[in-house]
Amino acid sequence: MLSELFAIFGNPVSHSKSPLMHNFAFHALKYNGCYSRYLLENGKHLRDTFISLGLSGANITVPHKEAAFEACDWCDEFAKKVKAVNTIVLKDGKLHGYNTDGPGFLKAIDEFNNIKTILILGAGGTAGATSMILRDAGYQVSILNRTSERLKQFIQSGFKCYDYESLPTDASFDLIANMTSAGLQDHNLPAPISILEPLINNANGCIDIIYGKETPFLKLAKKANKPTQDGSAMLLNQGVLAFDHFTNHKFKLDQIEQAMKIAFL
Repeated sequence: MLSELFAIFGNPVSHSKSPLMHNFAFHALKYNGCYSRYLLENGKHLRDTFISLGLSGANITVPHKEAAFEACDWCDEFAKKVKAVNTIVLKDGKLHGYNTDGPGFLKAIDEFNNIKTILILGAGGTAGATSMILRDAGYQVSILNRTSERLKQFIQSGFKCYDYESLPTDASFDLIANMTSAGLQDHNLPAPISILEPLINNANGCIDIIYGKETPFLKLAKKANKPTQDGSAMLLNQGVLAFDHFTNHKFKLDQIEQAMKIAFL
């Protein structure tokens, strides 16, 4: 019996721990699946690539989550709400889209104390998903992006939004969350240091969705003696939910989590 094939699409994607996580889970839970990675340079080719590879499912990482939403035939209510997809499952010849980023991030920030206000750095697909679910959970969420162009959808959704010019000098938030790719393959900060330093100094914690390395953003936060977290917890949480969709809810979530945790040892 041939294995069901799964993959992660992104650019970059060589760093991704998702193949390790999912393949550990397939092996531990005795599910006939195999998971790989695929460098996708143009999101417009996502659907055709998915089909040509003969995939049963895929995860989508930066910068293709909005393109994945457009590629799907059907999306769940949360994915439609945020217009971004990070999990695709083939069902009856149709691409079904889900977003597990928001729930994954929401669970990850349980480790922080005294968090009521959150500033998200960046305005991409991950920011769109997490901002919605955080607000629904009762957090006060604001968005900071380099330019105002990508903030339009957030403004329309009722979020407080700022670009570098409009952020008040006395702005203060409990948690600063980097949801840009700054620091993933470079040594860049997600915003100018003149903006970040006062924000970090006034915060109760900082989190970066990039995992497996100490980014310049996290180094800056640690220098200020702030509690920090990389993206490992979010990655694990969203991966568990994605695997649940891939396997049509065959396993308990805690079973999947225990199998995937081996990838982080």
